[in-house]
Amino acid sequence: MSAKATSDVWWKNAVVYCLDVETFLDSDGDGCGDLKGLTDRLDYLAGLGVSCLWLMPFYPSNDRDDGYDITDFYGIDGRLGTPGDFAEMIRTASDRGIRVVADLVVNHTSDQHPWFQAARSDRDSPYRDFYVWSDDPPDNPPAPTFPDQETSVWTFDEQAGQYYLHRFYRHQPDLNVTNPKLRDEIVKMMGFWLQLGMSGFRVDAVPFLLETLGVDAAEADSLPDPHTYLRELRAFVGRRTGDGILLGEVNLPFEQQTAFFGSDYGDELTMQFDFVGMQQLYLGLARGDARPLAAALTARPTPPDSCQWASFVRNHDELTLDKLSDDERREVFDAFGPDPSMQVFGRGLARRLPPMMGGDERRVRMIYSLLFALPGTPVLFYGEEIGMGEHPDVSGRQAVRTPMQWTPDESGGFSRGPADVFPAPVVTGVFGPGNVNVADQLNDPDSLLSFMQRLTRRYRSCPELGWGSCEVLSQPSSAVLALQTSWDDASVITLHNFADVAAEVRFRPTLPPGDVILTELASGSTIRPDRDGSVQLRLEPYDHSWLRVTDTSSREIT
Repeated sequence: MSAKATSDVWWKNAVVYCLDVETFLDSDGDGCGDLKGLTDRLDYLAGLGVSCLWLMPFYPSNDRDDGYDITDFYGIDGRLGTPGDFAEMIRTASDRGIRVVADLVVNHTSDQHPWFQAARSDRDSPYRDFYVWSDDPPDNPPAPTFPDQETSVWTFDEQAGQYYLHRFYRHQPDLNVTNPKLRDEIVKMMGFWLQLGMSGFRVDAVPFLLETLGVDAAEADSLPDPHTYLRELRAFVGRRTGDGILLGEVNLPFEQQTAFFGSDYGDELTMQFDFVGMQQLYLGLARGDARPLAAALTARPTPPDSCQWASFVRNHDELTLDKLSDDERREVFDAFGPDPSMQVFGRGLARRLPPMMGGDERRVRMIYSLLFALPGTPVLFYGEEIGMGEHPDVSGRQAVRTPMQWTPDESGGFSRGPADVFPAPVVTGVFGPGNVNVADQLNDPDSLLSFMQRLTRRYRSCPELGWGSCEVLSQPSSAVLALQTSWDDASVITLHNFADVAAEVRFRPTLPPGDVILTELASGSTIRPDRDGSVQLRLEPYDHSWLRVTDTSSREIT
């Protein structure tokens, strides 16, 4: 494949890093992270191996939902900087080989957005139909997304004289994407940010975006297929950038999720998060058993060539477990969040990985090795590379959205300003900056940060993980996940032990003819398969191994 062709699909082997500008680094001491602070740390991200930066909302908002209640799709939150600061950040990121994508939040706005203010004030307003209204909401509406905060997805607005739809909070009225004029506005806004140098968008809550909830049946039958809209957005991004992406949040079962890639041609979302695999991973971790994740990987559909799965361990939301059965969810709760204060909405956990694993760094390293070994594109949440924890006194999903920890001082080097104006409190205790910070780990070859730097380099040396086909290898230990991923003449085998006991593993990979050895990529040691092509090795508790298949009779497979 030509260099031009591979560059057009740069996301196949990307390392994606998600951050919230306001909690990353404060450059001017006002207590809020900003774009200048982010720009100052782009060299750090490049050194980590990040090739794609995903920014959580940085637009003006009413700040009632961590920036997801947007009041201006074309602006920069004044606390975070200016359009000039944004342009400088984009330029610097590009110089470091880092692409930038941002949240596309167009299934709702803030109730303070000028569109909604105009819509509620006059039934004849051209913005009235930008939202979903009803005189009499349906008798059996879907449950609110945040059941502890809202009792209904419909709220009566006195000024408008009608009910409006909101699948999330009542201060976030849903947009009516069946309206062609609204669709034009969304495309115009996307074009604006692409013109400023962005490489695409992470599309928020995609299934909600495409719903026609509140549209009566007769009208719904006359509307075009909602997936047509996703195809239009993908085509628009392609025309404007040539290689831009849409990374979709689609938390659905696999059989429903595949439709969002594009049923025939892979012409809708470029990538989708593998929520099913993530949840089965945690079930397996709770049991010390790799089989739940193995089953999920086996069942996971192969996306079209123009699409990709994105794998993750944690993100900025709760660790959702909604696709597990009630009993399975209880297993994960009991193992990793038994205190009700750690649980959110009855379906997830507001915790980061290291505290869930009891601070056992063997286990943490095994899990991140597995993240990078899974077929697809790995996505990191800021602070994962140093082992940050959550703040137990912060409620809900905000518990994991704490300031980045750069140095050992009380503020973690996040800001020179007073802590009482920080967007969130700094983590305290064993996972606080005194014990977990970038400065101490940067020059420590045994630190988690150094391990993650080596891991990203190893991932980059294995392009088949992004491009190839993956097979779960049969072997006797239920605690071990053995994968072989191959692409063209390249092949890598990865093994991960989910249990706290050692495992003897014997497996038979697919090998090329000739004199073959397996090279362990971390240590450089080699294993020669037996005469029958089988391989035997021992994995210590929570151990992991990456093996490069090498045909010594011809050349190394790279």
